[in-house]
Amino acid sequence: MAASPPAAPEGSLGFWLEEAWLRNPQAKAVDAREGEARAAQELASGLTPEPGSVSVGALNDQLNSNRGKREIAVELNAYLWLPGQKAAREAEAESRFDEVGARRAALRLELAGALREAWWTLAAARNSARLAVGRLETARALASEVQRRYQAGDLSRIDANLAQMEMQAAEAESIDADSSLLQAEHVFRALTGAPAPSSISAERPATPGHGGTKPLAPETFSPSPLHPQLTAAAAASRSARAKVKVAEESRRAAPEVSLLALRERSDFNESYSDSIGIRLKIPFSSGALVRRESSAAQAEADQSDAEMQRLEQRVELDAMRARQALQAAERQYALAEQRRTLSSDSLRLAEKSFALGEADLATLLRIRSAAYAADTFLGRQGIARAAAISRLNQTLGVLP
Repeated sequence: MAASPPAAPEGSLGFWLEEAWLRNPQAKAVDAREGEARAAQELASGLTPEPGSVSVGALNDQLNSNRGKREIAVELNAYLWLPGQKAAREAEAESRFDEVGARRAALRLELAGALREAWWTLAAARNSARLAVGRLETARALASEVQRRYQAGDLSRIDANLAQMEMQAAEAESIDADSSLLQAEHVFRALTGAPAPSSISAERPATPGHGGTKPLAPETFSPSPLHPQLTAAAAASRSARAKVKVAEESRRAAPEVSLLALRERSDFNESYSDSIGIRLKIPFSSGALVRRESSAAQAEADQSDAEMQRLEQRVELDAMRARQALQAAERQYALAEQRRTLSSDSLRLAEKSFALGEADLATLLRIRSAAYAADTFLGRQGIARAAAISRLNQTLGVLP
C-alpha cells in the first residue's frame, strides 16, 4: 500500500482533499483492486499454480453377487509450474500491485482538480457577493441622500429616479450573486460532505522537486517525473508487458501429478491389500491457443505504450498552457491594481464635487459605476491569479 500523505493543516485545500477522498466512491473501488492484487501475489508465490484436489472413491459388489469385493481409492492431485512460469506470474502480480498504487495517486490528483475548481469557484462567488452587497449599501445611501435633496428642492425628480434605478439594479445584482454563491457552496459540500470554510487560502506555486522553498520561475515549470498520471500510465504499461511474459511462459496447461492410494480385496475370504501409485499428466500445447493469448496480451501492451506517449504529450502541453495562463493572470492583476487606484481617486473627487453641487448625479453614477467595475475586476483577477497557480500545480501533478 502506498504511504499516506502528510497531514494537511486544518482548513487548507489539502485538508479538504482528505475529506473529499474519504467520500469518494472510487476510492473504495481502488481498495478492492488492491485486495485483488494482493491475492494475485499470494497465488503467484504458492507452491502450485492452481489449488490441488483430492478424490475419494469406493467400489463393492453388494448389488449383484455380494461376494465381499471391496475397493477404496484416495487420489491426491497437484498442478506443477511450467519452467519460467512462476517467476513470470510473480513479476506480473507485483506489477499489478504497483499499478493499483499508481492509480490511487492518479485518482487523488483527479479529485484534487475537481476540488480546486470548486474551491476557486466558491472564492469568486463570495467575492462577487461581497462586492454586490457593498454596491447595494452605497446605492441605498446615495438614494436616501438624493431623495432628501430632491424634497429640499436641490435636485430634480430625474435625479431621484436615477438614484432609485441604481439601487434596484444593485439589489438585482446582489440577488444573482447570492444565488451563485449558494450553488458554489452546494458543489463544495457535495465533494467534501461539509459546509464551505469561512476563509479560502491560496496555494503556493510548485517548488523545485516539489519540496523546496523557492518558487520556480514560470518558464522553468515542467511536469514532474513523479506526476501521478504519468506514473499510473507507466505502471499500466509495465503490467501489460508482464502479462505478455506470462503468456509466453504459459505454453500449455499446467502439468498434473497424482498420488493414488488403493485398499482392496476380492472376496470375504481374502484380507485387504494396499497399493500406492503415481501418475503424471502433461497436456499438449495448442499453437493457436498460445498465439491467441500472446497476441491479446501484446495488443494490450502496445495500447498501453501508445496511451502513455499520448499522455506525456498532453501533460506537457497542459503545463505549457497553464504557465501562459499564469503569466497572463499576473499581468492582468497588475493592470487591475492600476485601474483600481485611478478609479478610486476619481470617485473621491466626484463625490466631493457632488456634495458641493459642482457635479451632477449622472456624472457621479458614471464614475461610481467605473469604480465598482474596477473593484470587481481587481477582485476577479486576484482570484484568477490564485486559481491559475492551482491549475499549474494541477498540471504539474502536485497535490495540495
